[in-house]
Amino acid sequence: MDDPTPVALAAETAAAALLRDGHTTLVEQLAQRYAERIRSRLLQPGARLPSVRECARRYRVSPTTVVAAYDRLLAQGLVEARRQRGFYVRERRDAAPPAVVGAASRPTPIDATALIRSMFHRGDGRADPGIGTLPADWVDVPLLHGALRRAIAGGSSFGAYGDPAGDPALRAALAQRLADLGVAADAGRIVTTTGATQALDLVSRALLQPGDTVLVDEPGWAVEFARLAQLGMRVLPVARGPQGPDLEQMRRLLQEHRPRLYVTVSVLHNPTGYSLALATAHQLLKLADAHDLTIVEDDSYAWLAPPHAPRLAALDGLQRTVYVSGFSKILAPDWRVGFVAAPAALVGRLVDLKLLTSLSTPSLPERAVAVCLGQGLLRRHAERVVERLAAARSRTCALAEAAGCRFAAPPQGLFGWVDVGVDTQRLAEAMLDQGWLTAPGALFHATRRPSPLMRVNFATSQDAAFWRAVAALRRGLAGSAKM
Repeated sequence: MDDPTPVALAAETAAAALLRDGHTTLVEQLAQRYAERIRSRLLQPGARLPSVRECARRYRVSPTTVVAAYDRLLAQGLVEARRQRGFYVRERRDAAPPAVVGAASRPTPIDATALIRSMFHRGDGRADPGIGTLPADWVDVPLLHGALRRAIAGGSSFGAYGDPAGDPALRAALAQRLADLGVAADAGRIVTTTGATQALDLVSRALLQPGDTVLVDEPGWAVEFARLAQLGMRVLPVARGPQGPDLEQMRRLLQEHRPRLYVTVSVLHNPTGYSLALATAHQLLKLADAHDLTIVEDDSYAWLAPPHAPRLAALDGLQRTVYVSGFSKILAPDWRVGFVAAPAALVGRLVDLKLLTSLSTPSLPERAVAVCLGQGLLRRHAERVVERLAAARSRTCALAEAAGCRFAAPPQGLFGWVDVGVDTQRLAEAMLDQGWLTAPGALFHATRRPSPLMRVNFATSQDAAFWRAVAALRRGLAGSAKM
């Protein structure tokens, strides 16, 4: 049997080591470390803790110390012991998720907090490879300041609520932007929202009732799985491949379960980077028409993609599609301006739901985005970001391959779908000991399963130290698996 290499062991234990200062026992430190991760949801319900032997090696303590620490976690109700299988994070009794219908018939990993947390910087100067947005130093602050100044100078009734459907100037600019993408939608068919996430939520609430079935891409966006499950929906995953969804699987699911909605990212899919092929798009729309299915097209990465990429909303003229997008992926993470372009019959319901959930429209940021669009500032900014991202992607790919990893999908857009060769949930925990927050593949499946894949952000994965840690840890984990 192969043991982990000395380099792997040294890298893994350097940051993981517990303090031996006598003030707090090793048992207390180890138990507290895992308790904090469980309570903060960096370890999800159902996640397996390292084996006693692996944990002892990682933290350079005796197996007796690990057993004592795990016993404390058991006593606190944070973990459970499964005979001959190890220790697992307990499911929360107050948030039992609804069942996912499908071949696996397992519960939805409704707690996507671990992934959400990786979207925020911790202020220590280190970018996180699992982050879902562009890094802070890529934000064009002068552009944003200038747009805000122009929006204020343009005059505003800041003492009153904004237009419930959204700022008129922004909706007019969005109509022109959609026309550039081939989507015919005048300002009257557009409703602005607080980011694309609220847009998806409004559409779901307008078109679904608890218990309805929804199709989602798998792998796909973990927060969307969790959001739909929290609304009481039955989530059915459809395998996503290079050309788009598996149409045969979708046809079977449509016949057997009669879903109401299909939520998909057609261009620069998260996490794979795939874009929908034109032939698949035509077949998908035929299926939607035959089975009375509404397709929600999430185009959050539109500014990072070629404008000629096929959009379902352009192909069917917003008849069976609802188009959703936003600006946080291209301008700044906290510029929560999004929108929905929808069939005319749906717009009134969306506005009513928006009034009930957010009351008003934040006029100033919406007018600032309108300035960015109308004066061509956003287009030029996006061109610079795309060029910079291409260079970052090239560097990240070279580092990943040198670390012994391979890409499971052709590198495109913001994210890379990387095959590490070991369970990335275990890797993520070990990386956390070294201060790296990652996005393991299990987070992108509607049904929980081990995965050798992880999503990396090309813009924030250019640090060679990160890939050295990945290389060392993957060797260590592969070696421990052979024991």
